[in-house]
Amino acid sequence: MTNPAIAANGLRKSYGDKTVLDGIDLAVPEGTIFSLLGPNGAGKTTVVKILSTLVSPDPASGEIRVGGHDLAADPQAVRAAIGVTGQFSAVDGLITGEENMLLMADLHHLSKREGRRVAAELLERFDLVEAAKKPASTYSGGMKRRLDIAMTLVGDPRIIFLDEPTTGLDPRSRHTMWQIIRELVTGGVTVFLTTQYLEEADELADRIAVLHDGRIAAEGSAEELKRLIPGGHVRLRFTDPAAYRSAASALREVTRDDEALALQIPSDGSQRELRAVLDRLDSAGVEADELTVHTPDLDDVFFALTGSNVPTQPNQPTQPNQPNQPKEAVR
Repeated sequence: MTNPAIAANGLRKSYGDKTVLDGIDLAVPEGTIFSLLGPNGAGKTTVVKILSTLVSPDPASGEIRVGGHDLAADPQAVRAAIGVTGQFSAVDGLITGEENMLLMADLHHLSKREGRRVAAELLERFDLVEAAKKPASTYSGGMKRRLDIAMTLVGDPRIIFLDEPTTGLDPRSRHTMWQIIRELVTGGVTVFLTTQYLEEADELADRIAVLHDGRIAAEGSAEELKRLIPGGHVRLRFTDPAAYRSAASALREVTRDDEALALQIPSDGSQRELRAVLDRLDSAGVEADELTVHTPDLDDVFFALTGSNVPTQPNQPTQPNQPNQPKEAVR
């Protein structure tokens, strides 16, 4: 990959005796969404703070480049290339949405005329024109988040760090935020997203890294990560006991449920494997009354990689153990 938007080698950060980041490598292509997943306290926010120059990495860290600029040698150039929206809104509730935008324009040293033009365009883009003259304290959570991102865009950054941007939002506001993020990337912006919502990463990210115990436990596309986890299967259900018995004889590696007249066959969910199952049923002259396919999702990936038996080699997607926690624990 040439000229990534973000590149970090051996990123390390410790606070006293506590190691937060233990030599992680990152490479984020331009114009993509990269999502960093991990449980609370995994170090996601620390990564964002380092890459956005808010916190210094340990001296033992390797080279870090953001927007083509060396983080250590030219932090000011990095700041000029990025925008940051943190977990907590930077919106000042005591002034109006428009005044928040104009304040940000002043901070970016835009002329008054240019600042008003940019503010007006962004307020319209984020559907905040009607609320522009109202105090930001009267905005809903979703409106504040939209205003927060609009303020981030005043300086026209090409790289945006979104640190858990939809935390606390209702489902409708979250989906609105997803659409905004997609539009940013369509416009050529690179988005570095941290989130606790697995669905969010699955929906948005081109690549996902799972951070655990200060290291990258696995990295890849959502589909690549899902293929790391065993447990995919095809389930066949029958109403005719004779058909059920015939299918059980025709299929290999099958788990039987005689009470439900159901069979479960290990599968990665691919079209090739599904066709093989159907071909064997056809050969036996049997037709299932119900067929369902289960493939591991990011919940399964998350539990497997952040459980007690996690691979210790950073940046190497390896075969993790089966998750042993209920999915409800992810929240």
